[in-house]
Amino acid sequence: MNFNQDRLLQSSVEVLTGVGPKVKENLFKIGIISIEDLLFHLPVRYQDKTRITPIISLQHGDEALIEGTIKLANIVYRGRRSFILKLEDKTGIITIRFFNFNSSQSRNLTKGKILRCFGQVKVVGGSPELYHPEYRILSVPGEPTESRLTPIYPSTEGMGQTKWRNLMQQALSFLGKQPPKDLLEDISRELNFDVASALHFLHAPPVTTPLKELIEGIHPAQKRLALEELIAHNLSLRKVRDNFQALQAPTIKNDSDKVVSFLQSLPFKLTEAQKKSIDDITSDLAGNRPMLRLIQGDVGSGKTLVAAVSALLAITNKFQVAVMAPTEILVEQHARNFSNWLNPLGIKVGQLSGEVKGIDRKNILEALKNSQLDIIIGTHALFQKSVIFAKLGLVIVDEQHRFGVHQRLALTKKASPYQAHQLVMTATPIPRTLTMLAYADLDCSVIDELPPGRQQIHTVLIENGRRNKIITRVEAACKTGRQAYWVCTLIEESEVLEAEAAAQTASSLQLKLPEVNIGLIHGQLRQTEKKEIMSSFVSGEIDLLVSTTVIEVGVDVPNASLMIIENPERLGLAQLHQLRGRIGRGNTKSHCVLIYKEPLSTISKHRLEVIRDSTDGFYIAEKDLELRGPGEVLGTKQTGLMMFKIAQFPKHDSLLERVSEIAPQINMKMPNVIAPLIERWIPSGEEFGKV
Repeated sequence: MNFNQDRLLQSSVEVLTGVGPKVKENLFKIGIISIEDLLFHLPVRYQDKTRITPIISLQHGDEALIEGTIKLANIVYRGRRSFILKLEDKTGIITIRFFNFNSSQSRNLTKGKILRCFGQVKVVGGSPELYHPEYRILSVPGEPTESRLTPIYPSTEGMGQTKWRNLMQQALSFLGKQPPKDLLEDISRELNFDVASALHFLHAPPVTTPLKELIEGIHPAQKRLALEELIAHNLSLRKVRDNFQALQAPTIKNDSDKVVSFLQSLPFKLTEAQKKSIDDITSDLAGNRPMLRLIQGDVGSGKTLVAAVSALLAITNKFQVAVMAPTEILVEQHARNFSNWLNPLGIKVGQLSGEVKGIDRKNILEALKNSQLDIIIGTHALFQKSVIFAKLGLVIVDEQHRFGVHQRLALTKKASPYQAHQLVMTATPIPRTLTMLAYADLDCSVIDELPPGRQQIHTVLIENGRRNKIITRVEAACKTGRQAYWVCTLIEESEVLEAEAAAQTASSLQLKLPEVNIGLIHGQLRQTEKKEIMSSFVSGEIDLLVSTTVIEVGVDVPNASLMIIENPERLGLAQLHQLRGRIGRGNTKSHCVLIYKEPLSTISKHRLEVIRDSTDGFYIAEKDLELRGPGEVLGTKQTGLMMFKIAQFPKHDSLLERVSEIAPQINMKMPNVIAPLIERWIPSGEEFGKV
């Protein structure tokens, strides 16, 4: 086959031997289309098959290459049919077990044969064993071992490790013929690796490579590629920001007495952090470039009030405001707060969700189109083409990480001929490391103080065996006029199964607590039913609310001071922190009880201890990142954001300062390398940044 020598690495993977239609399809599914894509599909770990380990020195959990003579080969029928070998070297004997085997294996693996095996060692009853190891029969003892560490690749259906290694060897030969252009030569000199040499090294590390460095992701070859990838992501978002801010936005001035009188009418004083955020927003809105600001604030820090002041600024300048939230419950909560605050000022607030239909929907859309509504608060329904604004000036997005890639952008386009200002909020504190990466297109304000009067929440871990004592405690709390939540979680991502579990829990609790008024809420209820139940809980008619995690955000009941969370080990730290934030909103000390089941893994235990010992959302977010990774923390597995090929956190936290130094310099001095960098690391790079 003829290749274009200048575009070798862009050749389709189908030019490689062994890539037929099925393998090509398997590779395409995970985004590997070209040979260059294949080269950037790096190993997740390595195996050391370069040296023989004496049997006597094997430890439980070791991955080791061993060699010896078969002293015994038997098929045994104790409980489960298995094929057992006894392999001996000069230092000792090891047992090798095959539970799944065929007649060819039992014929070939016979007494006296020399065998080389690789696998993970288990020590059973003081003796080492290997289960289903990789093996090879040797013709003579002491044949040469591998000369390089063996890469293990992230895989997909139909792609075994032998296939990956075969394809990578072919791809490396292409790399030798036409290395990829070194776009960042200064970094290459700094780390002694250009892109080509780093790729070659990581696909075939020499035997002298410190395996520990590779495992920890800190080898210079890994850092070289990770740094370039992080820079590409940062530049992608900067480019989106620059393009967005080149558009014209409405100028919104802060010259209204309404804002001053509104703040003076509040029964509490703003925190300094709230004041600083409002000043940041006021300054942004006064310009003619679209505001792009993220408000980060812990649970209960007063972000909604800051959003209301921002909305008031826009409305007093004769612009409309759209407030978007991910759930019906949160929409209800915002509508209640905005109406209570702003209706007395003559401001009209409307709601729009999928549940609003018929004449009600028609009236809301007409009012919005004819300037008879100042604020519309809604879910994804706000994106629909039928939603037309008379004069949209500000878009506020709450819990922004719940939305997909195009959604924020789609809403701001409804402000034509202007580009609407954007204020996005999250009550899930985002570690500084991720803010620098995922939100390089946004200015960031942090509300890191809680308003006066917010109660400290005391959290305890209790094993499921003490469940009856907890039920007694709930009963006592409800009898004194307090309210409580009982949150049910499931491993399965199924609203139907979660609803069934919650219903069973509610029935069981009602039998044990006949004098307590128990309500039930879950994702399978109709919106009208959810609204009725939440209204009853807010008014105090319901004492104990049994719920799935649908109450994670948007529920504000000051009288609720006790929360029970079952199986907390199944949730992320950020989600647990969000749930816990539903209490501690009144003037009574609040308690959160986490009911776990033994046995707990070491990681699960550590995570629960973090949530028990801290109520600092930013600290918890850092720990969540450390334990689960960026895709989980940001809730972006669905949106495709933050899916790095090479960079890992917290392994590569130390590179982020360099990213913040290098990216602006490239932006100013080397604009010609921006597009190829983004294309190399983010093939759909432009879409990546549109949130």
